[in-house]
Amino acid sequence: MKTEIKRKNNTTIAVINSDEPLITDVQSALDLIMTVKYETACTDIALNKGAITDDFFILSTCLAGEIMQKFINYGVRFAIYGDFSKYTSKPLKDLMYESNLGKDIYFQPTAAQAIDKLAETAAH
Repeated sequence: MKTEIKRKNNTTIAVINSDEPLITDVQSALDLIMTVKYETACTDIALNKGAITDDFFILSTCLAGEIMQKFINYGVRFAIYGDFSKYTSKPLKDLMYESNLGKDIYFQPTAAQAIDKLAETAAH
């Protein structure tokens, strides 16, 4: 796991890149939230798609909803960045679209766009 701290628009964002899944279930999501908050004091996280189990993107597992709720409950906004083109599920595409309209969770194609989205919405 590689963590970089980025600052933009008075927002500090932990940008995490991992070749191995860091989030495989609800407990590992909580562990990541607490580790990042403790080590960086950041409440905004950008995380590459490869750091999240593929089960997250299969909505019938309910994993996405449970994990997203944990981030919201613990006051951590996050953006997942990467190529989502392999996912063809309309409900998943709808979830990603609606999330991007909100203020807590985003799905973006690149780390730079994830940082921009978190920094842009933090000011509002």
